[in-house]
Amino acid sequence: MLKFILRRISVSALVLLGASLLMFMLTINSGDPLKDLRESNDPNRDALMAERTERMRLDDSSWERYWDWLKGVSGCFTGNCDLGVNVNGVDVLGLTQQAASSTLRLVTLATLLAIVVGIALGILTAIRQYSGLDYTVTFSAFLFFSLPVFWAATLLKEYAAIQYNNWMAVGQYAPWTIVIAAIVAAFLIQAVLGGTRKRRLITAATVFAFVTVLLFVFNALDWWRNPMFGVGGVLLVSAAAGVLVTALVAGLRNRRALYAALTTAVVGVIAYLALAPLLRAPSWPLLIGLFVVTLVVSVAIGAAWGGYARKQAMLVTGITGTITSIMVVADILISHWASFLSLKSRPISTIGSQTPNFTGEFWERTLDVGTQILLPTILLTLVSVATHSRYTRSSMLETLNQDYVRTARSKGLSEREVIVKHAFRNALIPITTIIAFDFAGLIGGAIITEQVFGWKGMGALFQDGLAAVDPAPVMAFFLVTGIAAVLMNLVADIAYAALDPRIRR
Repeated sequence: MLKFILRRISVSALVLLGASLLMFMLTINSGDPLKDLRESNDPNRDALMAERTERMRLDDSSWERYWDWLKGVSGCFTGNCDLGVNVNGVDVLGLTQQAASSTLRLVTLATLLAIVVGIALGILTAIRQYSGLDYTVTFSAFLFFSLPVFWAATLLKEYAAIQYNNWMAVGQYAPWTIVIAAIVAAFLIQAVLGGTRKRRLITAATVFAFVTVLLFVFNALDWWRNPMFGVGGVLLVSAAAGVLVTALVAGLRNRRALYAALTTAVVGVIAYLALAPLLRAPSWPLLIGLFVVTLVVSVAIGAAWGGYARKQAMLVTGITGTITSIMVVADILISHWASFLSLKSRPISTIGSQTPNFTGEFWERTLDVGTQILLPTILLTLVSVATHSRYTRSSMLETLNQDYVRTARSKGLSEREVIVKHAFRNALIPITTIIAFDFAGLIGGAIITEQVFGWKGMGALFQDGLAAVDPAPVMAFFLVTGIAAVLMNLVADIAYAALDPRIRR
């Protein structure tokens, strides 16, 4: 395996080298880097042109300039990384670090959400082929996949930001709005769940009543401006998540795994109450440390309860502990929503990755960053979910028709075991390739999204460099996206070996 990895890295390095040469030559020959100065009426024009010529080494040959850039990049392996300076004399390495941090934060979150949602929808639609759920997801997938990114981004800015901010000033749904929302929810859910006509009517009536009562209660409590889950809500959602994870991973017949999941949820809520003073004004290192402790304690609970199914119980409690941690953070965040609104009356911004000169405590600043990243993340996630769900559905349908799946069913295994243990694992092999390419592609594809939402990420770095015919920022963009593509392909190859032992040989 090590030999295979080293061989792939060597081949990828040669590919990157050739591609970097091509990118460099195309960039420096794409225009005139002195065009703006040639058209200037500044009395110091000649001096400025001479300064830029010397800074960008325009009198040197293209090969000498490329070799100088390559030497600076090779210094990254010895701790002396030098990506040059841009047209204004600013260090490109510092610009790249800031831009990569911004873009990777956006792309990583969108990719994780797309993987979870897309694969889950793909499995459900494959299991319920030609059902209402299947048709609904299929139509939505084609719709989102075909949407022009700039147009969808504009719609999000208009309705999910501007109109939402206008509504947030009141924070109350009109009665007719509640009724329409309940009707739409009832229609969609009965169509998705399917069944006989009687079952559909019961489902629609139940959903209509539930949504109507819930929205009227939220209006009465002014919940939209002063939201709260509370300890009871955290415990309820965490326990429900534990039951669901147990049903998927180990089956509800495995009482030890179920009790371990419920114990994890209860211990998590107790720890939340005990650490409440510490969580009022924490720091990111503290939260990361607490999350690591949560995982260790959760896995230990699974090992203590597990018995003969210790590995399954540890997996169940690890996932349940993670969900419980997310619910705790979500409860703290929404409890600070009212104070956040007092500092920022229009919470959903349409431009930038954070609000300039924003004053607030840790949780208010976190909400500010979260609301800034919300719209571009939704946009990138919707586009990726369409791809993941369709590929997962196709792969699952192909796997479910294999002989070994029919053999597993004939042996009397439960449908959960057939799908989770036999079909899903083999269906993941082709999906892994899509996920790897999607992550690398999103970094480059986020250029339009970043431009529409005013993010100063890798897209802005690339566009500014290309507009100025400045190879340093463009090559920095290539370096980040190229290395990301290589690493993700390498991860995909390793994942193949983990999913299918035959590939290891």
